[in-house]
Amino acid sequence: MFVYLDNAATTKPSKIALEAYLSVAEKYYGNPSSLHTVGQNAAEELAAYREKFATLLHCKAREITFLSGGSEADNHAIVSAAHAGAMKGKKHIVSTAIEHHAVLHTLKKLEKEGFKITLLPVPASGIVRIEDVKDALTDDTCLVSVMYANNEIGTIQPIEEIGKLLREKKILFHCDAVQAVGHLPIDLATLPVDYLALSAHKFGGVKGVGALYTKTGAPLFPFIEGGAQERGKRAGTENLPAVAAMTVA
Repeated sequence: MFVYLDNAATTKPSKIALEAYLSVAEKYYGNPSSLHTVGQNAAEELAAYREKFATLLHCKAREITFLSGGSEADNHAIVSAAHAGAMKGKKHIVSTAIEHHAVLHTLKKLEKEGFKITLLPVPASGIVRIEDVKDALTDDTCLVSVMYANNEIGTIQPIEEIGKLLREKKILFHCDAVQAVGHLPIDLATLPVDYLALSAHKFGGVKGVGALYTKTGAPLFPFIEGGAQERGKRAGTENLPAVAAMTVA
Protein backbone atom coordinates (compact mmCIF):
# COMPACT_ATOMS: atom_id res chain seq x y z
CA MET A 1 0.00 0.00 0.00
CA PHE A 2 1.31 3.44 -0.95
CA VAL A 3 0.99 6.19 1.65
CA TYR A 4 1.96 9.80 0.88
CA LEU A 5 3.38 11.58 3.93
CA ASP A 6 4.77 14.82 2.52
CA ASN A 7 1.77 17.14 2.63
CA ALA A 8 3.81 19.84 4.35
CA ALA A 9 5.81 20.09 1.12
CA THR A 10 2.81 19.94 -1.18
CA THR A 11 -0.71 18.56 -1.20
CA LYS A 12 -2.44 16.76 -4.04
CA PRO A 13 -4.72 19.21 -5.88
CA SER A 14 -8.30 18.69 -4.77
CA LYS A 15 -10.93 17.64 -7.28
CA ILE A 16 -12.87 20.89 -6.88
CA ALA A 17 -9.68 22.92 -7.43
CA LEU A 18 -8.89 21.07 -10.67
CA GLU A 19 -12.48 21.44 -11.86
CA ALA A 20 -12.40 25.18 -11.15
CA TYR A 21 -9.06 25.55 -12.91
CA LEU A 22 -10.22 23.81 -16.08
CA SER A 23 -13.57 25.59 -16.14
CA VAL A 24 -12.10 29.08 -15.71
CA ALA A 25 -9.18 28.40 -18.07
CA GLU A 26 -11.60 27.39 -20.82
CA LYS A 27 -14.20 30.12 -20.30
CA TYR A 28 -12.10 33.09 -19.14
CA TYR A 29 -8.94 32.69 -21.20
CA GLY A 30 -8.47 36.39 -21.91
CA ASN A 31 -5.77 38.56 -20.39
CA PRO A 32 -7.40 40.54 -17.54
CA SER A 33 -5.32 43.57 -18.58
CA SER A 34 -6.70 43.61 -22.13
CA LEU A 35 -9.29 46.24 -23.04
CA HIS A 36 -11.37 44.03 -25.33
CA THR A 37 -14.46 42.14 -24.17
CA VAL A 38 -12.72 38.79 -23.64
CA GLY A 39 -10.09 40.45 -21.48
CA GLN A 40 -12.59 42.49 -19.51
CA ASN A 41 -14.68 39.39 -18.82
CA ALA A 42 -11.55 37.82 -17.33
CA ALA A 43 -10.89 40.99 -15.31
CA GLU A 44 -14.40 40.86 -13.85
CA GLU A 45 -13.96 37.20 -12.94
CA LEU A 46 -10.61 37.95 -11.30
CA ALA A 47 -12.20 40.73 -9.25
CA ALA A 48 -14.98 38.38 -8.17
CA TYR A 49 -12.51 35.73 -7.01
CA ARG A 50 -10.46 38.36 -5.20
CA GLU A 51 -13.59 39.38 -3.29
CA LYS A 52 -14.37 35.75 -2.44
CA PHE A 53 -10.79 35.10 -1.34
CA ALA A 54 -10.71 38.21 0.85
CA THR A 55 -14.03 37.24 2.43
CA LEU A 56 -12.57 33.86 3.42
CA LEU A 57 -9.70 35.62 5.21
CA HIS A 58 -11.89 38.41 6.62
CA CYS A 59 -10.00 41.26 4.95
CA LYS A 60 -10.51 43.78 2.14
CA ALA A 61 -10.08 42.73 -1.48
CA ARG A 62 -7.56 45.53 -2.08
CA GLU A 63 -5.39 44.08 0.70
CA ILE A 64 -4.82 40.90 -1.32
CA THR A 65 -2.04 40.64 -3.90
CA PHE A 66 -2.00 37.51 -6.06
CA LEU A 67 1.46 36.22 -6.96
CA SER A 68 3.40 33.00 -7.61
CA GLY A 69 3.47 31.50 -4.12
CA GLY A 70 4.74 31.71 -0.57
CA SER A 71 8.39 32.41 -1.36
CA GLU A 72 7.57 35.42 -3.51
CA ALA A 73 5.07 36.66 -0.92
CA ASP A 74 7.67 36.42 1.87
CA ASN A 75 10.31 38.17 -0.22
CA HIS A 76 7.93 40.93 -1.33
CA ALA A 77 6.72 41.73 2.18
CA ILE A 78 10.10 41.59 3.93
CA VAL A 79 11.95 43.67 1.35
CA SER A 80 9.16 46.27 1.27
CA ALA A 81 9.09 46.61 5.05
CA ALA A 82 12.88 46.73 5.25
CA HIS A 83 13.21 49.47 2.65
CA ALA A 84 10.42 51.44 4.31
CA GLY A 85 12.32 51.18 7.58
CA ALA A 86 15.56 52.27 5.97
CA MET A 87 13.85 55.44 4.73
CA LYS A 88 13.25 56.29 8.38
CA GLY A 89 16.77 55.35 9.43
CA LYS A 90 15.67 52.04 10.96
CA LYS A 91 17.57 48.99 9.73
CA HIS A 92 17.08 46.29 12.36
CA ILE A 93 14.98 43.18 11.73
CA VAL A 94 14.04 40.46 14.20
CA SER A 95 13.13 36.92 13.17
CA THR A 96 13.69 33.36 14.39
CA ALA A 97 16.20 30.62 13.63
CA ILE A 98 13.44 28.23 12.50
CA GLU A 99 11.97 30.28 9.66
CA HIS A 100 11.59 28.92 6.13
CA HIS A 101 14.51 29.63 3.79
CA ALA A 102 12.32 32.06 1.86
CA VAL A 103 12.59 34.26 4.95
CA LEU A 104 16.10 33.38 6.12
CA HIS A 105 17.72 33.84 2.71
CA THR A 106 15.93 37.15 2.21
CA LEU A 107 17.22 38.35 5.56
CA LYS A 108 20.73 37.23 4.66
CA LYS A 109 20.49 39.28 1.47
CA LEU A 110 19.33 42.33 3.45
CA GLU A 111 22.18 41.83 5.90
CA LYS A 112 24.59 42.29 3.00
CA GLU A 113 22.81 45.56 2.27
CA GLY A 114 23.59 46.87 5.75
CA PHE A 115 20.62 45.69 7.79
CA LYS A 116 21.19 44.22 11.24
CA ILE A 117 19.44 40.86 11.61
CA THR A 118 18.60 39.24 14.94
CA LEU A 119 17.56 35.55 14.73
CA LEU A 120 15.98 34.40 17.96
CA PRO A 121 16.82 30.90 19.23
CA VAL A 122 13.85 28.68 19.93
CA PRO A 123 13.66 26.43 23.05
CA ALA A 124 13.05 22.68 22.97
CA SER A 125 9.30 23.30 22.81
CA GLY A 126 9.75 24.75 19.31
CA ILE A 127 7.70 27.80 20.31
CA VAL A 128 9.06 31.34 20.23
CA ARG A 129 9.08 33.07 23.62
CA ILE A 130 7.32 36.42 23.77
CA GLU A 131 9.93 37.75 26.21
CA ASP A 132 12.70 36.94 23.71
CA VAL A 133 10.92 38.94 21.04
CA LYS A 134 10.41 41.84 23.42
CA ASP A 135 14.04 41.82 24.57
CA ALA A 136 15.31 41.82 20.98
CA LEU A 137 13.46 44.98 19.98
CA THR A 138 15.39 48.25 19.72
CA ASP A 139 14.61 51.79 18.63
CA ASP A 140 15.97 50.80 15.20
CA THR A 141 13.71 47.77 14.71
CA CYS A 142 11.57 48.18 11.59
CA LEU A 143 10.23 44.65 11.16
CA VAL A 144 9.62 41.37 12.96
CA SER A 145 9.02 38.18 10.96
CA VAL A 146 7.68 35.04 12.65
CA MET A 147 6.04 32.08 10.91
CA TYR A 148 2.60 30.89 11.99
CA ALA A 149 3.23 27.13 11.85
CA ASN A 150 6.59 25.47 11.37
CA ASN A 151 7.06 23.38 8.23
CA GLU A 152 9.33 20.80 9.92
CA ILE A 153 7.95 20.18 13.42
CA GLY A 154 4.48 21.69 13.17
CA THR A 155 4.65 23.98 16.18
CA ILE A 156 2.20 26.88 16.15
CA GLN A 157 3.65 30.21 17.19
CA PRO A 158 1.91 32.79 19.44
CA ILE A 159 1.24 35.14 16.54
CA GLU A 160 -1.57 37.05 18.23
CA GLU A 161 0.49 37.86 21.33
CA ILE A 162 3.53 38.87 19.26
CA GLY A 163 1.33 41.01 17.03
CA LYS A 164 -0.23 42.84 19.97
CA LEU A 165 3.24 43.62 21.33
CA LEU A 166 4.38 44.99 17.98
CA ARG A 167 1.24 47.08 17.52
CA GLU A 168 2.04 48.81 20.81
CA LYS A 169 5.60 49.44 19.59
CA LYS A 170 4.40 50.46 16.10
CA ILE A 171 6.69 47.91 14.46
CA LEU A 172 5.67 46.10 11.25
CA PHE A 173 4.89 42.39 11.59
CA HIS A 174 5.28 39.83 8.79
CA CYS A 175 3.90 36.32 9.19
CA ASP A 176 4.75 33.39 6.92
CA ALA A 177 1.48 31.48 7.20
CA VAL A 178 2.13 29.07 4.34
CA GLN A 179 1.73 26.03 6.62
CA ALA A 180 -1.26 27.51 8.46
CA VAL A 181 -3.73 28.84 5.91
CA GLY A 182 -6.19 26.11 4.96
CA HIS A 183 -5.46 24.21 8.16
CA LEU A 184 -5.99 26.75 10.95
CA PRO A 185 -8.68 29.46 11.24
CA ILE A 186 -7.38 32.77 9.90
CA ASP A 187 -9.27 35.96 10.73
CA LEU A 188 -7.36 38.96 9.43
CA ALA A 189 -9.99 41.30 10.86
CA THR A 190 -8.59 40.52 14.31
CA LEU A 191 -5.16 38.95 13.75
CA PRO A 192 -2.59 41.73 14.43
CA VAL A 193 -0.29 41.24 11.43
CA ASP A 194 0.72 43.68 8.70
CA TYR A 195 1.71 41.04 6.15
CA LEU A 196 0.62 37.42 5.78
CA ALA A 197 1.96 35.06 3.11
CA LEU A 198 0.23 31.92 1.82
CA SER A 199 0.58 29.36 -0.96
CA ALA A 200 -2.21 27.44 -2.71
CA HIS A 201 -0.52 24.07 -3.12
CA LYS A 202 -0.30 23.64 0.66
CA PHE A 203 -4.09 23.21 0.94
CA GLY A 204 -5.28 21.46 -2.19
CA GLY A 205 -4.77 24.20 -4.74
CA VAL A 206 -2.42 24.07 -7.72
CA LYS A 207 1.24 25.06 -7.71
CA GLY A 208 2.44 28.43 -8.95
CA VAL A 209 -0.03 30.70 -7.19
CA GLY A 210 -0.27 32.29 -3.76
CA ALA A 211 -1.26 35.51 -2.10
CA LEU A 212 0.11 38.22 0.12
CA TYR A 213 -2.13 40.06 2.56
CA THR A 214 -0.93 43.60 3.21
CA LYS A 215 -2.82 45.54 5.84
CA THR A 216 -4.07 48.91 4.65
CA GLY A 217 -1.37 51.46 5.40
CA ALA A 218 1.53 49.00 5.45
CA PRO A 219 4.19 49.73 2.78
CA LEU A 220 4.33 47.50 -0.28
CA PHE A 221 6.70 48.48 -3.09
CA PRO A 222 6.74 46.92 -6.59
CA PHE A 223 8.84 43.76 -6.50
CA ILE A 224 8.56 42.64 -10.13
CA GLU A 225 8.61 45.40 -12.75
CA GLY A 226 6.59 45.37 -15.94
CA GLY A 227 2.88 46.02 -16.22
CA ALA A 228 0.49 47.67 -13.79
CA GLN A 229 -1.18 44.50 -12.58
CA GLU A 230 -2.12 44.03 -8.91
CA ARG A 231 -2.53 47.77 -8.34
CA GLY A 232 0.96 48.33 -9.73
CA LYS A 233 2.55 46.21 -6.97
CA ARG A 234 3.23 43.01 -8.91
CA ALA A 235 3.72 42.99 -12.67
CA GLY A 236 2.78 39.95 -14.74
CA THR A 237 -0.41 38.59 -16.23
CA GLU A 238 -2.58 37.30 -13.41
CA ASN A 239 -3.03 33.52 -13.31
CA LEU A 240 -6.82 33.59 -13.14
CA PRO A 241 -7.46 29.82 -13.41
CA ALA A 242 -4.97 29.17 -10.57
CA VAL A 243 -6.54 31.93 -8.47
CA ALA A 244 -9.94 30.29 -8.97
CA ALA A 245 -8.54 26.90 -7.96
CA MET A 246 -6.88 28.40 -4.88
CA THR A 247 -10.08 30.12 -3.79
CA VAL A 248 -12.29 27.05 -4.02
CA ALA A 249 -9.60 24.92 -2.34
